[in-house]
Amino acid sequence: MLARVYSCAVIGLEGVVVEVEVDTTPGLPMMIIVGLPDAAVQESRERVQSAVKNAGLPYPRKRVTVNLAPASVRKEGPAYDLPIALGVLVASELVPPESLDSSLVIGELSLDGSVRHVRGVLPMAAVAREQGFKRVFVPEPDSAEAALIPGLEVVPVKSLNHLVAYLLGEEPVAFSPPISVEEGGITVLTDFCEIKGQEHVKRALEVAAAGGHNVLMTGPPGSGKTLLARAMPAILPTMSIEEALDVTRIYSIADLLPPEVPLIRSRPFRSPHHTISHAGLVGGGNWPHPGEISLAHRGVLFLDELPEFGPRVLEVLRQPIEDKVVTISRAQGSLTFPASFMMIAAMNPCPCGYYGDPVKPCTCSAGMVTKYQKRISGPLLDRIDIHVQVPRVEYDKLSDSRLGEPSSVIRQRVEAARSIQRERLNENGLTCNADMRPAEVRRFCTLDAASAGLMKTAMSQLQLSARAYHRVLKLARTIADLAGCERIAPGHLAEALQYRPRMNEA
Repeated sequence: MLARVYSCAVIGLEGVVVEVEVDTTPGLPMMIIVGLPDAAVQESRERVQSAVKNAGLPYPRKRVTVNLAPASVRKEGPAYDLPIALGVLVASELVPPESLDSSLVIGELSLDGSVRHVRGVLPMAAVAREQGFKRVFVPEPDSAEAALIPGLEVVPVKSLNHLVAYLLGEEPVAFSPPISVEEGGITVLTDFCEIKGQEHVKRALEVAAAGGHNVLMTGPPGSGKTLLARAMPAILPTMSIEEALDVTRIYSIADLLPPEVPLIRSRPFRSPHHTISHAGLVGGGNWPHPGEISLAHRGVLFLDELPEFGPRVLEVLRQPIEDKVVTISRAQGSLTFPASFMMIAAMNPCPCGYYGDPVKPCTCSAGMVTKYQKRISGPLLDRIDIHVQVPRVEYDKLSDSRLGEPSSVIRQRVEAARSIQRERLNENGLTCNADMRPAEVRRFCTLDAASAGLMKTAMSQLQLSARAYHRVLKLARTIADLAGCERIAPGHLAEALQYRPRMNEA
């Protein structure tokens, strides 16, 4: 007898419906799985046979052929265990086929028949709704994740025998109620009010948050660069529902969704170590999976000790910073992952870390300082809008018991500026000033005579490239939005120009 059960594969960030065909014929008892399965899918033969027997159900003593269609799509992971087991039971006439009408089945089986967590349930549930399925059977730990998709009956499955009892009408099951997707609060791990001194750096980070700009902080060890970066998510705008679902989908596929947290509401903060490979940063593998820059989508990618990263690793960042996506090509095809992140980087000015420090003398030669700073290429530096010095903090400021401005107050100003930008750029499909293209820069970043004269002088003295020219204008537009001004004034442009890099700066 031939049975059909529907399951799902994940290609990149999208789900693809897979038809699991199970055919039982007389012959030597064995199971053959075809349809481009990987090793984990091939191992389903042993898991399914043991799970069916240990669930107290008869396993057919026949030749079982399993076809995963379409055969052109690579199947990976153990999520096909449960649909294969149900297909075997339907083909053995132990489960009525009509009980699985308009249903999609996902789950990994233990040898005792219990159903385990699988990754990527959110995009699978989303494609189930798009393809007209009315019901999804998912592992009980993943039911809340699937319930984020409205219009689906989500059936949490504890074990194979409980599912069979439900399909036979012998035992009821509690459906997972739809989860209300409402905007939630921000989890603040480090508040700006706890950071002593560094007012000009806090101002630079506020400007960066308001416009989505990239930042490079340079200063001696212990001056607070890492602490300032970790406080950054607390001043970023609250994620919209669409952004939260976007981020949750990536974390679901990467199997990094925290337990008991079906929806990620706080902006991601990723801080990879400088020993990371370029594949770990941008994504990769035989069948590519998201890397750190995609996990930082809609949030912050923090690169501490920037010159310590490998040159190849840093250079692969150049295209994602510009395009907000990363495309990974393999012989089987190409996959595109989102990468709309804010890059916050930190570095010491020299190998010993004290070049230009007024208290502790630097022990590096001029050649060592130059060589260290040149580890970061000019094209990458040109893509960073804000370069800011982070000096050591004096004792008087450290010992002051007064608190600074809290992150919540700064976030209100940032959200007000972002609201202005969304209203201005909405028709162009953009969300912040950093995303503006040359056409939007020409339209929204016009300069008066005084500002144009200042910009002309800066172009000559700072030797700005065409890219840097546009980035200065976008940064000035953000500063004007924070001030609530419709036009860019000379003061806004002057502040934006102060954030340009000055190599070997003391």
